[in-house]
Amino acid sequence: MLVYGDIARIEDSVSARSRIAEGMSACLALPSGRRRHELLVRTFIATGELVQGLADREFEQRAVDDVSDVQTAGARLLLAQAQAMLRSWQENFAGDLTFPADYPLLLERLDSRDPIRMKRAEGYAFYALYPESYLEAALRSELPPGTVVLGLRSIGVSLAALVAAALGAGPAYSLRPTGHPFCRHLRLGQALGERILADRDADFAIVDEGPGLSGSSFGCVADWLQANGVASERLHFFPSHAGGPGAYASDAHRRRWKQRQTHVVDVRDLIIDTPKEARRLQTWASELVSARGPSWRDLSGGGWRALRYGGPKRWPPSYRQQEKLKFLMCEGDRRWLVKFAGLCESGMEKGRRAALLGEAGFTPPVAGSCYGFTVEQWIEGRPIEANAAREWIVGGVGRYLGFRARNLPARQGGASLSELCHMAVNNVGEALGPETAAQFERLIGRRHHSGPRLRRIDTDNRLHAWEWLMGDDGRLLKTDAVDHNAAHDLIGCQDVAWDVAGACVEFDLSVAEQTQLAEIVAREADCDLREDVLTIFEGCYLGFQIGLWSGAATGSSDPETPRIEKTVRRYADRLQGLLRH
Repeated sequence: MLVYGDIARIEDSVSARSRIAEGMSACLALPSGRRRHELLVRTFIATGELVQGLADREFEQRAVDDVSDVQTAGARLLLAQAQAMLRSWQENFAGDLTFPADYPLLLERLDSRDPIRMKRAEGYAFYALYPESYLEAALRSELPPGTVVLGLRSIGVSLAALVAAALGAGPAYSLRPTGHPFCRHLRLGQALGERILADRDADFAIVDEGPGLSGSSFGCVADWLQANGVASERLHFFPSHAGGPGAYASDAHRRRWKQRQTHVVDVRDLIIDTPKEARRLQTWASELVSARGPSWRDLSGGGWRALRYGGPKRWPPSYRQQEKLKFLMCEGDRRWLVKFAGLCESGMEKGRRAALLGEAGFTPPVAGSCYGFTVEQWIEGRPIEANAAREWIVGGVGRYLGFRARNLPARQGGASLSELCHMAVNNVGEALGPETAAQFERLIGRRHHSGPRLRRIDTDNRLHAWEWLMGDDGRLLKTDAVDHNAAHDLIGCQDVAWDVAGACVEFDLSVAEQTQLAEIVAREADCDLREDVLTIFEGCYLGFQIGLWSGAATGSSDPETPRIEKTVRRYADRLQGLLRH
């Protein structure tokens, strides 16, 4: 199934360096406190993305990883920022903040005449991967300062700097595992290989997020080290979770993973269950809304359904592995939803979008943000029932989508129409067979090649019926409205027709209701919604949802599986109806 995609941007190094320089200067000027630490982390993440882009550009040009002035300067700058983060974290965001005197010169060396392709650091943006987790993991490992630290790009280039800072080690080296995702390998130049292997009796820290389905990125680095004379007991893994490699790992890699030490600190231990009050999410959120001693309830992994729907028989499906961390905070009759939004600039942007939609009355009001989390008012609304007034649903959804199309321009790109069609045909073939896929391809192909003109906006991308509430005042309210066009999938920002098609599917609108919805959105947003474009997007939306939910089931013994299978069948039935129509 085709579902996931990398979010990347093309940017010139001058503008990227300017933003980093402004961030570092602002950090030096700010008083001590959590806000300064948050800015330091955002600046560190931005630096890591620039260094990753420059390193990958050199890799493309040379076909190997090797020593370069650019990567040496990048590793030194990241280490300096990580050392400042370590001091700030250990002092509970207090104390002075300093950088080496030569940091402007290091930043100046991160230059390229050509634009750079920088990838979004997924762990920081989507999966609540806090850099302090790696600081703590390294501190607890008690490895010596002579440890050689190896970071695996993309995100590993910055994660490795954190490990090096906590160990008191020198600047980390970054490597790009390449090849098939389940069988990665390294390509190293002679100079870099000699530097890494200068002391084969040293300890080696291999740093990345994951492991994923195969763990082959971690595995190929360990393979290379052992093939070059490093003893197995000298290998140390720094992953982002305590689970091992997935189902596609080789027996050798899985065996070594079990035998070697892994060093990991979970985000819950870091900022939820920590005894240190200054580092606790509950403290940050309470201060934001001036709450004293509020209660705290975990709603992650589909836990929110018990509050909205009561018993499990009424629960909608949940892709629990993909759900963001979220908590309910209560003080008396006041309630707030505290939800992870992201640590990089995209998290800040989500907060601004949420505030705009809340002020317009389409989503719950937002109280603010605190280090990667948004805090919004918890609405005691009712889920949309199957027998709800259809005209009320169509009107409310139409006004909401029209407002987004008129007021929220696209902040980043998304899949092209050709990419959407390719994804959908592939997923339909995987789920329903080649004959149905061929019929589906003929349907969308005729319309696709007519060349519709599209205008990307900040689409919602999450129109499921369980994401809407009826407020106490009778208004239709949208929840989970700012995450999904900047998620770890391939959709991204699309034409408003994508959301219109999604609403038609999720509310099972009739042809007449679809026409009414399209007319409302077109009027509100002053745009044209062609029927052939809506047909293409409905087919692509169904193909994407079939692929997404097909990957959500974790086994027949999981009580979530029947809900997920029912959801996949619903999308497949709708697709068959589209083909018949």
